[in-house]
Amino acid sequence: MLTLTDKAIDKVKEFIGSQDTPEEYGGIRVSVAGGGCSGFQYALSLERESSEGDQVVQVNGFKVFVDQQSMAYLEGTEIDFVETVQGAGFKFNNPNVKSTCGCGESFQV
Repeated sequence: MLTLTDKAIDKVKEFIGSQDTPEEYGGIRVSVAGGGCSGFQYALSLERESSEGDQVVQVNGFKVFVDQQSMAYLEGTEIDFVETVQGAGFKFNNPNVKSTCGCGESFQV
């Protein structure tokens, strides 16, 4: 299953709360899409409701929606939020990844 750290949960809640109409959003969609120099990239977006076939994870005040195809690549992944000198963002700790590109934006399984 997919998990989020406390920092990631706080950041998602903060982001949803900053929207003009936060009550419209049920949570976030986490997905994997083809692209990048290593083959796959992670995607996060606000989501209103689940789509057919989604796995839905209830997380402390919001839901995480994952389509079946993406879940195959995300099984066991922990999503964290990190802040470094280079910047801040969500970090995916995915045990299924065999290699990543130099910038860390894409991966291969």
